[in-house]
Formats: sequence, structure tokens, C-alpha cells
Amino acid sequence: MSLQQSEFLEVRRIPGKGRGVFARVLIPKGTVFETVPMLVCKQKDILESTLMNYVYAWGTDTVGVALGYGSMYNHSYKPNARYFDLPLQRKEFVALRDIQPGEEVTINYNGEPKDKKAVWFEVKE
Repeated sequence: MSLQQSEFLEVRRIPGKGRGVFARVLIPKGTVFETVPMLVCKQKDILESTLMNYVYAWGTDTVGVALGYGSMYNHSYKPNARYFDLPLQRKEFVALRDIQPGEEVTINYNGEPKDKKAVWFEVKE
């Protein structure tokens, strides 16, 4: 089963990995393919919940849940997309290169596409 809310994207299950966001059509380099509102809350309020696996750091002692597909992109140290924080508690996602139809859309959880700092889980690439 796939979920669709965008002409560009859909969510699919990945065997052994969970869910991921995939391109439905060609997403050309430089395309802003999703802009989402953020729900910002105190980190302590969700620290022990499953939701903690889907948040972005947002300020001091706060985290943000990206609506839309924003909290469902998987991590890669070789991402094909990146995100930017915008005013009014929004985040936008932009293609770093052409993303082919059927290709998983990935971001670097560290924010900067080339940042190789360790994340909180083992990365298999």
C-alpha cells in the first residue's frame, strides 16, 4: 500500500527498513518538492515516545515534528535532497540532484548534506 499526498512523492514500505519516501515522477535538481509546517514542542514532553524517532532539533530543548512527509525521510550520508528551516515554523525540502521516479528520497539528518558526524543509529550504506 502506498500513500500519496503530492504529485512528487509517495510513502512505501522498505523490507527490513520500515517506511521511506519515494519519487513518483522525476524531481529535477533544485526543485522544492515539499514545504511543511512544523509542530514544535518541548523535547522532554516526547522523549519517551515513539514520536522521538521522527523529530528534528528545533531551538533549545525543543523539537519539531514535520507534517506532510517531512518526518518520514530516511537518512543518508549521500543524500539526494536537503532541508532548510523557514520562518513561521516551516521546513522545505529541495532536490540536490535529479531524483528519478521510484528512487527513495533521502536527507542527511545532520542538516548539511556532506556532514559525516555519527547519528544515533547504525548507518548501512
